[in-house]
Amino acid sequence: MQSRTHTCGELRLADVGKHVVLAGWLENFRKVGSTLGFVVLRDFYGTTQIVIETEDMMDAFGAITKESTISVEGTVRERSSKNPNQATGDIEVVPDKVTVLGRCYNNELPFEINRSRDADEAQRLKYRYLDLRNPAVKKNMILRSQVVWALRQAMVDHGFMEITTPILTASSPEGARDYLVPSRKHPGKFYALPQAPQQFKQLLMTAGFDRYFQIAPCFRDEDARGDRSPGEFYQLDMEMAFASQEDVFSVIEDVLPPVFAKFGTYSRASKAPFVRIPYREAMEKFGTDKPDLRIDLRVEDVTDLLSDCGFAPFAGNVVKAVRVSGYKASRKVIEKTLSEVEVTAGSKAYWFRLDDNGQAAGGIAKFVAPCLDAVKEKLHLENGDFVALSSGKLTQAQKTAGVLVKTFGAIAPGHMDKEQYAFCWIVDFPMYEIGEESGQLEFCHNPFSMPNGGLETLLKAERGEIDPLSITADQYDVVCNGIELSSGAVRNHDPQIMIKAFELVRLGEEDVKSRFPAMYNAFCYGAPPHAGIAPGIDRMVMLLAGEDSIREVIPFPMNKNAQDTMMGAPSEVLPEQLKELHIKTTGVEEEQ
Repeated sequence: MQSRTHTCGELRLADVGKHVVLAGWLENFRKVGSTLGFVVLRDFYGTTQIVIETEDMMDAFGAITKESTISVEGTVRERSSKNPNQATGDIEVVPDKVTVLGRCYNNELPFEINRSRDADEAQRLKYRYLDLRNPAVKKNMILRSQVVWALRQAMVDHGFMEITTPILTASSPEGARDYLVPSRKHPGKFYALPQAPQQFKQLLMTAGFDRYFQIAPCFRDEDARGDRSPGEFYQLDMEMAFASQEDVFSVIEDVLPPVFAKFGTYSRASKAPFVRIPYREAMEKFGTDKPDLRIDLRVEDVTDLLSDCGFAPFAGNVVKAVRVSGYKASRKVIEKTLSEVEVTAGSKAYWFRLDDNGQAAGGIAKFVAPCLDAVKEKLHLENGDFVALSSGKLTQAQKTAGVLVKTFGAIAPGHMDKEQYAFCWIVDFPMYEIGEESGQLEFCHNPFSMPNGGLETLLKAERGEIDPLSITADQYDVVCNGIELSSGAVRNHDPQIMIKAFELVRLGEEDVKSRFPAMYNAFCYGAPPHAGIAPGIDRMVMLLAGEDSIREVIPFPMNKNAQDTMMGAPSEVLPEQLKELHIKTTGVEEEQ
């Protein structure tokens, strides 16, 4: 116990009469009289009340600033006024000695420790070491540690071997910007921090390792959002040799639910097998490939009924509808909610409802009225039902409808069973798409995925017998409560199939060899079929803790602008360092 006999969360009635030594932070000092006062001493494990009853002790504690670290020696006694909300609330310590171990020299703290979560986020991140003293904040870090341990144990129990892969590697086009690291010994050349251990874990399969995993750090230069931290994140990275999609599903469905049920805010979690939803069906029914299955609302296509109803925004467009029963909000509230939907979706949303007589009322009711009977039948409408609508090109109409489902599912009574973790698999992702900027065929998701149907399907597309956009990949996402935890796939391990897949997006064999030399060469030496996935640790813990922001479960997160204001990163470096790395920088004015 080093310089203490007990922690601040340990003492109980059985310890009454003991002479103890405690150490921690002076959280609070409350004077009641000239010789009576109460001190709250806090450490990692909890708090203990110190009761002061002498003038000497009053003077000694009075000279100590809050948040100083101190050592207190004294005797444990039973409290006359117990605190049932405190683990040590049955006892108190009467001190006979106090020693300052580390003085807090700032009388004014940037925020009150126990209320740090109410403070401005910029202050919290700048003084993160103080923010982490808050037991509520610390609790998330403890949870994170417990979850990582449980995941690691579960993977070992399933026969996986933990292997660490390189942090300094080669730049590779994997969907996000690389963080580049200049090489001192090789002027003009750069390492890259790995966006994921994707290639290394596939090479491990080729090398003969059967089941690999690691709690892998990943680095991507991308913008922040609620469920994504800029810069770096961690994932439960895994890969299996001689494996199919079913093998991966079996492991994940066995590993994740017990962890969520044990550590989560909600005690219920989906059991195997998870619901499987093809990508195109997910977009049609939920308006997203990340559906929240706790919500019972669904999207219906009413294009055939309403595209020619005379309402200009519907003309020539796809029209989607979401029926919401039991929603009785006022017009003002409805319009405010729809405006929030529009900000998120980037497209307009519309509405009407059935009144008590079964007639369309409010919103765009006058345009719906002529075809109301058909709409009622299609949507199974009953008196009082509310209907939200979206329109536009297919993807935009789907996206807006998806936001409508999520929004009204959360606010309309009876449509969301919130107290659970609802998992699903999204399967059969498109292999290709038409690029928004290029207007040409591009990989939709992951170029390393095996196309369903293998080489023969790709040859049919090359010969024009099938549309390349109809090709699906043996690829899958695991989604929980509307948040994508991970993408995974059965990998394309055959060099011939890999080359043909890239040829369809105008990249030849030499391009594959130059961009992915290690993987291409390794696959030429007899690679096993293999598959894997990598659920995000940060997102898992965020869900388990019931937090809305991923920064709440990361010990030292960056802010939304990818800055570490506590450490001052990113920062300028000395000219000598740049010279040693053979680098010159240009000024901001010159770049603009």
